[in-house]
Amino acid sequence: MEAVALEQTLRDHTDDLGAWRVYGDRLVEQGDARGTLIPLEQRRARARPADREPLEREIAALVDEHQQSWDAALPLGVTVVARRYGFATTVAVEWSDDAPGLIEQALRERFVTALRITPPAEADEDDCDDWDYDEEEDELTPPPIEAGALASLDLSRLVALDLSYLRIGDPGAKALAAATGTGRIQALDLRYCGVGDTGLAALAASPGLGELRRLHLQSNGLTAEGVRSLRRFVHLTELDLRYNPIGAEGADALLAAPFISSLTRLLLYRADVSDAGAQKLALAPELPSVLRSFWRSV
Repeated sequence: MEAVALEQTLRDHTDDLGAWRVYGDRLVEQGDARGTLIPLEQRRARARPADREPLEREIAALVDEHQQSWDAALPLGVTVVARRYGFATTVAVEWSDDAPGLIEQALRERFVTALRITPPAEADEDDCDDWDYDEEEDELTPPPIEAGALASLDLSRLVALDLSYLRIGDPGAKALAAATGTGRIQALDLRYCGVGDTGLAALAASPGLGELRRLHLQSNGLTAEGVRSLRRFVHLTELDLRYNPIGAEGADALLAAPFISSLTRLLLYRADVSDAGAQKLALAPELPSVLRSFWRSV
């Protein structure tokens, strides 16, 4: 198998141990120490506790010697959050004017398939609750972060995207929806992003998000109208709607969604749906029994 095709296989099937061993042999031939790391880490995973200590020492020494060179291609400003066999798989970039360029470079790395975009250093996560609404107008306040450049991103490699606490608002959500992608993203974290109903509708219409399984929307100023947009995410198994005033009407919209019977995790509070909405969820046959039982207990 050609190296490019093998790497694509490993991006699609990260737990294919046999394919990793084949790839490791090629790396050894190229003088890449990660080819040695792959079988060592696989042996550690199945070793008895008594046999792990020498493997741990050997792995630590190898990583300590080579990790700096392994990360040399990543630009300054990109932080590695998670690795597999020495390869960066999840990276983080602080949002700035330079962030799109840094992200583009980071996503060229062979096995980077998850991205976290963090708020600028001056943004204070503790102030997020104060950003949600204009008290007089009862609407979402303008986002303090100019995130229109999100539209320029190529997200085709990603399976997970985390923008939590990045205050992009409705404009940023629309920009994200316009970003290019092939529908590989399965996990999207938008907690405290302030996308609102209109922004969520734009995201739901994006073909690049058609395969979502896990969606976190905590504190986004959503109402029942926004919940109705969720019907486009037909593959959802995990949904976080906490701190959104969706009311009983939102509970009805949720129960009408095509994914409702497939949910394994639903994060909501009674106050989000009202007493009437909680009662509807407790009695709804559409909801999986374990989740229905939860609502009977709250």
